[in-house]
Amino acid sequence: MVLRFRSSYLNVLQMLTNFGIGPLVAAALLFVASLTLTACSVGTIGEHIPAAAGGLPEGAPQRPATPAPYPAVHDTPPPRSSSVLTDEEQKKLEDDLVAARKRTANPAGGAPNP
Repeated sequence: MVLRFRSSYLNVLQMLTNFGIGPLVAAALLFVASLTLTACSVGTIGEHIPAAAGGLPEGAPQRPATPAPYPAVHDTPPPRSSSVLTDEEQKKLEDDLVAARKRTANPAGGAPNP
């Protein structure tokens, strides 16, 4: 990756010197361009730029003083306190769900929908 960046940097530098710009001026232009691009990535600069120039609008909420903590993605959850349903409990639950579906599918007591 470093070699690719370095070779592309040297290619741009060579191209700029072919246009009659001295190597020091070309290097200075590339340096200023890289500083400009890195300045765009900083988040707090947008807070100080007017909204007409692309900054935050006037009604935007303020940033929190401390950033939110990083979510604990690798923490394992605690073991469950409830157990798995028995066959009888599962059969009763399924029967209750079927009965509720039949009640809601035909609330007026008319013919069921096909």
